Amino acid sequence: MRMAYVVLTRLVGVAILVQFYFAAVGAFDRPQEDDSYSLHSINGMVVIPVLVLLATATAALLRAPGKLIGLTVAPLGLVVVQVLIIVLGNAVSGGADGDTTPAGLAILALHAVNGLVTMAVAGMAARRARELSKRPTAEVAPA
Repeated sequence: MRMAYVVLTRLVGVAILVQFYFAAVGAFDRPQEDDSYSLHSINGMVVIPVLVLLATATAALLRAPGKLIGLTVAPLGLVVVQVLIIVLGNAVSGGADGDTTPAGLAILALHAVNGLVTMAVAGMAARRARELSKRPTAEVAPA
């Protein structure tokens, strides 16, 4: 079960790395169309949340420390923040012609910054999951 937790936390990290790749695919797609970011959207809205929830459930079943469980689920909260950044940035831009305002761009650019934070948090969770897997069983789930 511990190894499953380690693998799941690492898969979250890989999925986040792939998310950056899919963002680049969308950014360089010509012509830009509604589906340019479809891989990015599917990965971010389905794959990453499912992996985070599986990793969190595994951590809970292992009776990992509460802080570690919180760290494991944190990328899911950061995915929600990603969506809110897009919604807010688009609302501030508000142009029906699809143009973005400088204020909208400033907000939308936070999407990339939050993506980096999400990757860092997932990396911390994976590292701590690995540390947990090396501890004796009695330290992980006290009787």
